[in-house]
Amino acid sequence: MGSLQASYIMWDVWIVSWIIAAVWARRAAARPAMFEQLVHWIPTLIGLGLLMDGSQFTNFAPLWRLPAEAGWMLAGACAAGLVFTWWARIWLGALWSGSVSRKDDHTVVQSGPYRLVRHPIYTGLILAAFALAIQIGMAANLIGAGLIAVGFWLKARLEERFLSRELGTEAYADYRRRTPMLIPFWPARG
Repeated sequence: MGSLQASYIMWDVWIVSWIIAAVWARRAAARPAMFEQLVHWIPTLIGLGLLMDGSQFTNFAPLWRLPAEAGWMLAGACAAGLVFTWWARIWLGALWSGSVSRKDDHTVVQSGPYRLVRHPIYTGLILAAFALAIQIGMAANLIGAGLIAVGFWLKARLEERFLSRELGTEAYADYRRRTPMLIPFWPARG
């Protein structure tokens, strides 16, 4: 098995386990309007399609061929990103939701992976997406990873606006000042 195949298997296992674990969440007490959510879902889903099947659409030659060691390093980065998402999801527990929402008795989680970034699940998925896209080395897959990153950035912004309205501006303000949004150790801006 090569490193690219290993990365695809990791993604497959992640997707199946993520869907199965969806039952492990509280019902949402409130959600933003569907139109607000479409703004992030459109680039994310197009990006996911391009990331996973972009070479089917373009039929171009790869932009590069990686040495085996580099491929395995990227497979490791893919694994690290996907494991980071699970750490964050387990840390959130029943507060997790696949869409932007507020749960009953919602609190802003600021410990565990949420000490490093405000949106560790999105961070992990962006890392795993770029690791896979670089392994594949085709323009469509790289564009797909970029669209996924844009989609999760838009979702993070929506989530922060929504939770600030729902929980009160101060519930999120200090956390935003102290913790970067998506890139660990990046200077935080409120």
